[in-house]
Amino acid sequence: MKITEPQLGAPCWSELGTTDLAAAGAFYSELLGWTPGEPSADAGGYTRMLLDGDPVAATSPLYQEGQPVAWTVSIAVADADATAAKATAAGGTVIAPPMDVFDLGRFAVLADPTGAVFSVWQARAFAGAARRDETGALCWIELRTRDTAAAQAFYTEVFGWSVNAGEGYTQFGLEGADFGGMMAMGPDFPEGIPPHWALYFGVDDVDASAAKATELGGMVHVPGTDIPGAGRFAVLTDPQGGAFAIYTPQS
Repeated sequence: MKITEPQLGAPCWSELGTTDLAAAGAFYSELLGWTPGEPSADAGGYTRMLLDGDPVAATSPLYQEGQPVAWTVSIAVADADATAAKATAAGGTVIAPPMDVFDLGRFAVLADPTGAVFSVWQARAFAGAARRDETGALCWIELRTRDTAAAQAFYTEVFGWSVNAGEGYTQFGLEGADFGGMMAMGPDFPEGIPPHWALYFGVDDVDASAAKATELGGMVHVPGTDIPGAGRFAVLTDPQGGAFAIYTPQS
């Protein structure tokens, strides 16, 4: 799906903080069909990843001491400063205060009350991802947390998300369209794994893509699994340890 203007309150960008930009670029290019753009010398090699010429994600160096290799989602907002203040009032934390990124936009890194980290993006010259919900693009975000009630209260207050609660799983959306979900982290999650947002990218064949990921040096943590009435997914990590998921909708 082509995106000409980001929807405020919805996911607008995906960014991988990694220890090896070149290796990560090669891995995701082979797996998801991306083409690395020109690295930004002014931003430590920050590189946009393109799908048929359209920006869909980025690889980024680790800017802070102790920062883990991880994918981060950005939510589109009209005012990064106001959103950071609203998030703080709702029990969240500001990890990196609002700052300008050249003439591209303004962003902040936040954490919800349960500890899950995400970013907000106030677009100027750069709107964010130009594609979503298709092969090679972000198609779902999923919050994994140990306090679903606190998380739900936070995101509905800060972004006005709608809530579609099912048995053991909650879906978030805007204007009647769901773009993400939430699940409780039970005993099957090791204690050392903090609450986090998991990013799902579309592929044509989950099992074939999972096999290809292992050939490229990645690992499969949850093999291809059916979601009744929806599609099939798998959870992987790239060679540097960045966790993500792949998804094929039911035809």
